[in-house]
Amino acid sequence: MLDKVPESTGDTLFSHVKPMDTTFRGDGLRDFFLYRDLGVAAATGGKVLAQLVVAHNAPEKGTGWHRHEADFHIVIMLRGWARFMYEDRETLVSAGDCVHQRPGVRHYLFDYSPDMEYLEIVGPADFATVDVDPVCEIPAPQGWALKAA
Repeated sequence: MLDKVPESTGDTLFSHVKPMDTTFRGDGLRDFFLYRDLGVAAATGGKVLAQLVVAHNAPEKGTGWHRHEADFHIVIMLRGWARFMYEDRETLVSAGDCVHQRPGVRHYLFDYSPDMEYLEIVGPADFATVDVDPVCEIPAPQGWALKAA
C-alpha cells in the first residue's frame, strides 16, 4: 500500500500524482501548449522534470530554432503526432515513439496534431532553452488538417 512507502530515501521523496492532483496550465515554455506537472521535480529536488504536454492552439510559427541546456531529455509521444527538424533532418514523431534529444541538439518543432500529447522527461528540472541561428529552411506547417502516416 502506498501509505507504507517511506517518505524519503536519501535526497529524493516518494511521489504519486494522480490526474486530479495537478491541472494543465498555460504558463509553460510555449504559449501554444498546456503543461501538467507530474510532481517529479519536487520529489527529486530539481534533478528531473516530468510533465505532460498537450496541444492548445494550432501551429502557426512553431518553436523557432533552439537547443536545451540539459543533461537528459526524452519525449514520449502518447497521442497524435508532431513534426520536428533535428538539425537538418525532418522527423515525424507519432504516438508510441520515444525520442532522446541529445544534449545541445538544435531543433525546431513546427507542426503537430490537435490531439498531440507527450510525456517530457528532462534533467535537470530547471533546464534552459537557448535560441540558435537557423540550421535550414523549415517546411510549412500543415496545420490540423494533416494526418500522420
